[in-house]
Amino acid sequence: MLLAGLFLALCALSLCPAVLGAARPQLLVERSGPRMLREDLPLLSVVLQVGGFSWEDCGNGRDPVVLQSLSVAPDPISIPGNLRISAAVSSSKAMTSPLKAVLVVEKALGDLWIQLPCIDQMGSCTYDDVCNLLDNIIPPGTPCPEPLLTYGIPCHCPFKAGSYSLPASDFALPDIELPSWMTNGNYRVRAVVSNKGQELACVKLGFSLQSQ
Repeated sequence: MLLAGLFLALCALSLCPAVLGAARPQLLVERSGPRMLREDLPLLSVVLQVGGFSWEDCGNGRDPVVLQSLSVAPDPISIPGNLRISAAVSSSKAMTSPLKAVLVVEKALGDLWIQLPCIDQMGSCTYDDVCNLLDNIIPPGTPCPEPLLTYGIPCHCPFKAGSYSLPASDFALPDIELPSWMTNGNYRVRAVVSNKGQELACVKLGFSLQSQ
């Protein structure tokens, strides 16, 4: 579940493959001229800073999976650059396929929070099968990438009940391309994981983005 939680949080910014040690999935439709999203919104290749990171477990003590700690450094995080993450998760129930994840990504506009759409798997998206997504990024039968392998953190479903801990570990963040509406501003993300209608975990994240 630790891996799934990191996967979901970073997928909101299309950074999940960086943590999982794989190439970024091709999410674009190739066209001549400037690179565009399917809805003809331009992608920006920029240097980003991510600051003011906060997190909260929103399972209200009822969900079987609890995010006990999460630390992200430095503050601000530069992209491209290096990211250090430590985290701990406990689970009283095994997490088996299919795992559904619903992400709600909101951006502050003055005193209002506006929900961002899901475009090319970025933004407020529903992932009907997280297990399959993990298999696509890390093919079954291949070793889990470091440092997950060293610390015994699984990278494929099912995730057994128990406690998982990732000591402070460094990851390299590559250049990324984000749509113009997903750059400067304050954001919050709510990620809910469920299995066959039963909520298993809920995590809220907050951060700010600033392009350089």
